[in-house]
This record gives sequence, C-alpha cells and structure tokens, in this order.
Amino acid sequence: MGELLERLRAGLPDGAVAVDPDVTGAYARDMAGFCDAGEPAVLVFPETVEQVQFVMRTATELRVPVVPQGARTGLSGGANAVDGCILLSLTRMNRILHLDPVDRIAIVQPGVVNAELSRAAEARQLAYPPDPSSWESCTIGGNIGTGAGGLCCVKYGVTSEYVLGLDVVLADGRLLRTGRRTAKGVAGYDLTRLLVGSEGTLGVVVEAVLALRPAPGPQLVLAAEFDSVDAAGRAVCDVMAAGFTPSLMELMDATTVRAVNEMAQMGLPESTRALLLVAFDGPDQRELLAAVGELCTAAGATEVVPAEDRAESELLLQARRLALPALERMGTTMIDDVAVPRSALAAMLNGVAEIAERHRLTIGMVAHAGDGNTHPVVIFDARDPEQVERARVSFDEIMALGLELGGTVTGEHGIGLLKREWLARELGSVGLELQRQIKAVFDPLGLLNPGKMI
Repeated sequence: MGELLERLRAGLPDGAVAVDPDVTGAYARDMAGFCDAGEPAVLVFPETVEQVQFVMRTATELRVPVVPQGARTGLSGGANAVDGCILLSLTRMNRILHLDPVDRIAIVQPGVVNAELSRAAEARQLAYPPDPSSWESCTIGGNIGTGAGGLCCVKYGVTSEYVLGLDVVLADGRLLRTGRRTAKGVAGYDLTRLLVGSEGTLGVVVEAVLALRPAPGPQLVLAAEFDSVDAAGRAVCDVMAAGFTPSLMELMDATTVRAVNEMAQMGLPESTRALLLVAFDGPDQRELLAAVGELCTAAGATEVVPAEDRAESELLLQARRLALPALERMGTTMIDDVAVPRSALAAMLNGVAEIAERHRLTIGMVAHAGDGNTHPVVIFDARDPEQVERARVSFDEIMALGLELGGTVTGEHGIGLLKREWLARELGSVGLELQRQIKAVFDPLGLLNPGKMI
C-alpha cells in the first residue's frame, strides 16, 4: 500500500490521488442494488492518456487490480470497487477533441457527458443518437463500457453502432488504437466492437471516434391507451410488421402510469393497463401517426391521442422520462433489463405480472417496446429481510422468463456483478470459455475490473 501510494503521488499531479475513506467510499459503487462493493486502496483522477498509461503500468508492476469508472450511473455493479483496488475515475478526461460536420464524426475523451456531446453536435445540425435515461450525467466512456441504449434505439440503434474507433490503454500500459475514422473500413478483426460492452475488463478507453448523424428535427408523439397488455403487444407487432420505423416506441404499464400521475399530476389515463407512446421525426409525421393510430385502434386501443404540436409531444415524453423516478418514490427499486423478441413482448409483460402476484410485490414495467427491451422495476422495502429475499427471487425469475422467451438478460445495462451467473447461463459453457480466453489475451494477470462479467 505504501509503495503504491508513493509511486502514484510521484507520477500524477497534485489533487489526482485520493485516499480519504470518505472520498474513496463515495466512489466505491454504482447505482446497482444487490451488489457488494469492496474497499478501494486509492482513487485516482488522471487527466491525460499518458497518466492512464502510468497508472496501468504501476498497477501491473505491483499486481494491483484496477476498476475503471465513469459517472457511476450504471445499474449492474460494473463500476463497484474490489478490495485493495485502484479506482480509476476518468471524469476529468472530459474534452470534445474534434467535431467534423463533413466526415460526421466526433472525437471525444471518455469523461464527456452524453448530453454535452449531443448539444455540441446539435449546434452543427448533427446528432449523436444514443440517449440513455441518465444522459444528463452519464459519460461516453461508461456508455461504451456497457453498450448503452436509450429511447431512440428502435430507429437509430445503440452505442455500438456509433463507435468507429477507440484508443484503449491495455493492462500493461500499452496504447491500442482500433477501428477507423472513415465511413467504411473492414481491415482486420473488429476489436472495436469487441471492446464496446466489455465493461472495462479488457482495457481502459481513453478516446473514442463516434459517428454522427444529421439532426432529425423535433418529434411528434402519439399516445394509445389499451385495456390489456396483449392488445398493446399486438399493436407493437402490427406497427413494425407494417414497415413503420418510429423514432420512439415506449410502453408503460398501469403501475407506472399511476406512479407518474402521483408524482407529477400529469393527468395520464389511470384506467389503462398499458400506455403506448409512438413518435416520428422527419417528414410526414402527422400522416404516419394517423396510420399508426389506426393500427393501434384495430389492435384494441381504447383511446388514441396524437399530439397537436411539439409542446404536447414533450409533455408525453416527460411522462416516460419520469417513470423511473416515480417508481423509486414507492420504495427501494431493483431495475431489471431483459430484452425479448418483439413478438414475445406481451408474454414478457404478462409473465412479470404473474411473478409480482406470486411474490406479493409491486413490479412496475417500462419498455423500449419497439426493440423488445423491457425494464421491470421490482419495488420492495429494504428494511424487511423477507421482502428483500422475495425481491431477489423475483429478479431471478424475471431473467429466467426472458431467456425462456428467446431473449437476453441485458439489452443495455450490462452484466457487471449483478448478472454474472445469468451471463453464464445465456452463453453456455463453450461461449463462456471463449470469452474467458479473450479476457486472458488482453489482461493475462486479471487486473482489469476483476470479478465483473465473466
């Protein structure tokens, strides 16, 4: 411990090394529940690539584990400390280095906040589409680490589709450059895609080349009320089967609608069993919404309300953005992240409702319905050990249900500590062994974010 601190202080600027337990403890975990966190030895804040390389060389020489961190808004325990580790916070590497409207790329450091990049791109009539719910605070490095998604994924895709290239510091301090800055490129194995979603277990991202898109303009939103989740599921399938590509398609169940109304008095229809929000950007928005409205009515919607203007659209979108804060007011929450085929969406929602009833728990459901990514939110009293255990069991049953329906245990939050066992079940023995072999190539001493993912 003494040699580690001495070397880090000698090689990093003043104020870049913290050992106060109150400070290091505040950085010891992300926002996931049911995940343990160890006691870190030290917290460091590098500001340059060279400083990250120095930290990794020091860690390798002294055989000290390193846990890379962004804003710690993750929900899987992927940024949680392990005992005796170096917490490597990248939040001070927060510059947008280049933004090019011709090549439509941005080159950024990992600590850039998602919303700041989005606003910088918008000022050039461009867009960086991935928009996690925590976009006002989460960082690009963290988004890359978890392969984050967001509300617009149904049309624009997830983080991995926008990462063209990466600069990555390996465990031994070497700098690896992957990918490209060009619109096309297929040279060699696709290490960039491999690193996206690797949660800091293969290397430390210190720079990213990101693809930008032309700014799409404001959305118009339609709200459709259903008296059953089966009807809502039919509507989702019918809209997608008809060839529409909405910019957003979100679903909220009755529990979530009530919670949002109680929090913000938004006047949402509390008689609904499922509220579907569908949006389009670009031209012909009203015509597209009208056509989708007809499909929703044919599928069993009891009411269809298209927004008249951008202000009404923003009001409806605000209801969706308030879903998780509203549910959190009801108790301690455990937010699941299971993606299923769109055709299985209704079965997933009905199955989660059965799990909630069987375990005598409240489980609210929000979903990126257009891509089948569901977020069941288990609500419980953390002071009641019996309720905590029921919540744990229900969480596992939800993941098992997702796999049974042909889905995956995470669509955008990552594995971290929370879902290691479930990753093994999803991958199978051969897939898991290959992933462990890949980890050993990048990190033979097992120092990078140990105990996470695999």
